[in-house]
Amino acid sequence: MTFESDSLIDRRRLKRRLGLWRIGAVVAVAGLLLALFARIDVTESRDHVARISVRGVIVEDRKRIKAIERIARDASAKALIVAINSPGGTVVGGQSLFNQLRAVAAKKPVVTVMGTLGTSGGYMVAIGADRVFARPGTITGSIGVILQTTDLTGMLEKLGIKPVSIKSDPLKAVPSPFEPLSKAGRAAAQAVVSDTHRQFLDMVADRRGLTPENARKLGDGRIYTGSQALANGLIDALGGEKEARDWLAEQHEISADLPVREVRINRGTKNLFGLVEEMFGKTLFSERLTLDGLIAVWHPE
Repeated sequence: MTFESDSLIDRRRLKRRLGLWRIGAVVAVAGLLLALFARIDVTESRDHVARISVRGVIVEDRKRIKAIERIARDASAKALIVAINSPGGTVVGGQSLFNQLRAVAAKKPVVTVMGTLGTSGGYMVAIGADRVFARPGTITGSIGVILQTTDLTGMLEKLGIKPVSIKSDPLKAVPSPFEPLSKAGRAAAQAVVSDTHRQFLDMVADRRGLTPENARKLGDGRIYTGSQALANGLIDALGGEKEARDWLAEQHEISADLPVREVRINRGTKNLFGLVEEMFGKTLFSERLTLDGLIAVWHPE
């Protein structure tokens, strides 16, 4: 009887201890969550300068666009720095970013800082800012558009392969690697490239205060160093983020002491293909192989 009584008392004590531990754990977790939310609220509401990085090949990116839209609405973000290190990408990807930066600039200062590379579509994005900085050795320019294809018909003929296409019209799916490019097809493709190039030149002339003639002369596809770009009026000044902050302080009274906060882009949960692409994509595949449509990109062969 005594043993059973002692055992019952021990079990009750153990239950009380476990109950206290559970209550303590719940209180600790609740306190941690409250502290985390309080920190987020304080951090998010503190005045700062936002920074968004544009790296690698530029494509249409809805999540990045949404992140930039949030900057435009965020009253605590007093300015936006756009850090660019990109050879360019799709024309529409560059145009989308350019337009979004202009929308932010309607509400707060936007300044671009180009790093090693800011060419073609990367330069198109850069001029969406109110002020463009580059290093003396930054490679920029390459203002142009390209549509590439490969004529595989000779190789296929040697292999005894004859592609067959049933098309609604002769210019459907032109250019195609499976048929020689006709004069009419070349003319049609050239017209599309020329019109897109004109759009790019209009953006450059408007944002850089150039005449159409000068924009066309500078926009013949060649690259420039940052120093050459400055001499030709394609950028505003040489420098990096420090110089950009100095300009914000002098021209917009945005203190250089405000912290810079990198803009977070919520990519969500990646599937297996996305994880493999992130880990091995740059090693196994050229980023340019994933580009569709007209591209504004520069890269030495």
